[in-house]
Amino acid sequence: MRSASGAKPSRGHEDPANEPVLAAIELLGRPWTLRVLWELEPAPLGFLELRRRMGQCSSSVLSVRLQQLQAADLVVKTPAKIYELTLAGTELGTALTSVWDWSRRWADTADSGSG
Repeated sequence: MRSASGAKPSRGHEDPANEPVLAAIELLGRPWTLRVLWELEPAPLGFLELRRRMGQCSSSVLSVRLQQLQAADLVVKTPAKIYELTLAGTELGTALTSVWDWSRRWADTADSGSG
């Protein structure tokens, strides 16, 4: 990825300009975090339905992830105890669409390469 000037951005941990992206990587890299966002992207869900869709994710881990996503202002819990994406969460979902598109191309390539 290159900046508007054409120079590759610095990725040094000491560079304060990298703090937001490093914080995002740390948050999104936690197990089950992206899956929670994926499941909430199409529509808000209650805890039990979200837990059902999460498969192997334990209730305790799901609860912690939801708390972390709420603290990061990506998810909100409504008075009706429904979890939904905030505007920032929706924007992140839109950004992750590129990853979804890439994953489909990657899977097609991996499938055609095996055999």
